[in-house]
This record gives sequence, structure tokens and C-alpha cells, in this order.
Amino acid sequence: MSKITYDSALVIGMGLIGSSIARAIKEKQISKKIFAIDRDSEVINISKNLNLVDAIESDLNKYNQQFDIIFICTPLSSYRDIFKQLNSYVNKTTLVTDVGSTKVSVIEDFKESINNKKILFVPAHPIAGLEKSGPEFGFAKLFENRYCILTPIETQSEITRSISDIWESFGMNIEIMEPKRHDRVLAMTSHIPQLIAYSVVGTATELESQMKNEVIKYSAAGFRDFTRLAGSDPVMWRDVYEKNKEAVLEMLGRFSEDLLTYQKAIRNNDLKYLEEKFIKSKEIRKIIEEIGQAGTFDPTEKN
Repeated sequence: MSKITYDSALVIGMGLIGSSIARAIKEKQISKKIFAIDRDSEVINISKNLNLVDAIESDLNKYNQQFDIIFICTPLSSYRDIFKQLNSYVNKTTLVTDVGSTKVSVIEDFKESINNKKILFVPAHPIAGLEKSGPEFGFAKLFENRYCILTPIETQSEITRSISDIWESFGMNIEIMEPKRHDRVLAMTSHIPQLIAYSVVGTATELESQMKNEVIKYSAAGFRDFTRLAGSDPVMWRDVYEKNKEAVLEMLGRFSEDLLTYQKAIRNNDLKYLEEKFIKSKEIRKIIEEIGQAGTFDPTEKN
């Protein structure tokens, strides 16, 4: 992979992912200048205090320059408005990519909003993150040895290669996937586990007072993991379930059926069934560990 150097990069949305991208760009010297947009005044102030970018504004139209590469790092519900703004703003050839965890909806929003041929867009999903949100939690190494799935809209090998090189320069492993397949896979690996976490924590909060206090006080590792997931950005996840409704409902149906079989096995004291299922699950965990995707992020390593 050749060294990439651009004159200017723009990050739209300076939360955990956006601020980590800004840090990675700076650390890898991918762009001479880094600019940002965020509508939250507190995020703007934090980004300035941390010196994450060369400039940050609350709106695209406050800039009077063009950019070489743009990263969209906002909740999915904002994409259409962002695309419309870019459609009228961009007047030179510009690479654009994003971080959204659904891709079919992103591509639909793009096609409905963009007719500007100078915008070269390749949808992406860097599978990396923390349960924390905000620019203060970002760090450049967030992306290292993680997968980034690209879902090109059309046959655009040159553009896809350019976007791929950028994500690869962050330390990511690149995979190309069809958008619908991406959404079905992520529904199972990401969206359903997150929904289960919200459900489990929600159930705990509705227990009678003394029981709820004891559940919180004596949280075992499993429940702590659920609360970690439940601490994620609620707006981001609200949008995911709206935009990936069909795939989530499909996988949720399959999960519900499997859960009922566990319920039946426990009721009938079918220990052999339970043990076999647990062994298979343990094997999956071992595979995930072996391919290096089971590590935890250490925020103390922030740059």
C-alpha cells in the first residue's frame, strides 16, 4: 500500500468514531489539514481543547473551501440532509466514505440525494468502537486489526481502491460485501446483541426496588457486559433499528425460536442438549479469539 497524503480531510460528526478518525489521520499523516463539523457546541469545545483538528464548525456552509476526502460519522437519520448539503457544496472531485452500520439505507439516501458526479462515494463500515460516545474517548488505535466492510454502489474499482487504501492505512482489514448481505450479517453479530443488552438491562430496572439494587450491586461479568453495551449512544442505535428493520426482525425471529428451545431444555432438564450447545458456543468464541477479534480496547492508549 502506497503512502497516502491529501491536502485536506473533513470529518462530519466528532463523536467516538469521528474523533478517532481525526486522530488516525493525524498520526498516519494522511492529510496535511483536518477539518470537522459537529452541531453540538460542547463537542466543538472539547475538540478544540484537545486540538483534534485544524478547524471545526457547526455547519458545512461556514467553510469556503473544498476537501479531498470526507468522512460521514453521524447517526443514520442525518445522512439524507448531509448528502443534500454535499450535493450543492462540492465543486471538485471529492472522495466520500462513511461509518454507518447499515448500508442499504445509506445507499438509498445517497441515490435519492446526490446527482453531483464529482462526489465519489464508497459506503464503509469500520467494525470498531466502544460503548462510550464523545470526542474525549476517541483514540487512533481504535481501528487497528479490525475489519472494515466496503459495500461499493457500482463497479468502481479505482474509487474503491482509493477508499480502501485510506481505511487500510488506519490498520484495518478490508472486506468487500454486497449491501443486503452486510445488513443481514450485522443484524446478527451486532444489532441483535445490542438489542438483547437493552432488553436485559431494561428488565433489571423494572424489578422491585430491593431486587434491582441487589442486581446492580452484585453484577456478575455477564450482566456487566450487558450494561456496557447498554451504555452506547441511544440515538445511533435508535436509527439502526429503523434503517435495518427487516434484517433485525428476521434475525430476532430466529433468535427467539432458539431461545424457546433453551427454555424447553431447561424445563425438561435436558442437560445433554444444553452442554452440546454450550460447547458449540465456546468453539465459536475460540475461533473469534484466534483471528484476533476478541480483544478489548484500552482507552488509556488514547493519542
